[in-house]
Amino acid sequence: MPPLARTALQAPAPPIQHLHPAGLYDSTSNGYTHVVTAEEPLRWLFVSGQGGEDADANLPYSFAQQADQALRNVKTALAAGGACMADVTKLTVLIVDHDLQRFEQWQNSIRQHWGGSGQPPFPACTLIPVPKLALPGMLIEVDAIAAMKAISSSAPMAPAPVARLPVSA
Repeated sequence: MPPLARTALQAPAPPIQHLHPAGLYDSTSNGYTHVVTAEEPLRWLFVSGQGGEDADANLPYSFAQQADQALRNVKTALAAGGACMADVTKLTVLIVDHDLQRFEQWQNSIRQHWGGSGQPPFPACTLIPVPKLALPGMLIEVDAIAAMKAISSSAPMAPAPVARLPVSA
């Protein structure tokens, strides 16, 4: 069983590690990593499911265009929280009427949005085929979890350029 804590003599681990354990197939060609670890102290960011609609709520008919726009929307949401695609540790992807063609189009989109090289480190990812999503014509929805190095409590954090909703007690 692996140790639960590091000893004083061990070097600190990087905040985020992408692991491809022996005994599991190489998932790189499918655009994900089997295991992503995150070491504290971290700041977590949770991005709600993003569809393929643009800022004007236009939703293209093409799955490939929606997949690309959904990842652009994830990038925009991450940036509002001070994160980028490299900070993403986990994606959950919902695809309507999933098939091999849509899977390949998804893989192309994920490679383009993770540096264009198509190489790891990709986040951990779960893809779930679904019969439909929240809006008519919506073919994909992507949510993300990101982990960033914690900001020191003595350093002021710049406010995010987003509207905040009131929280009821």
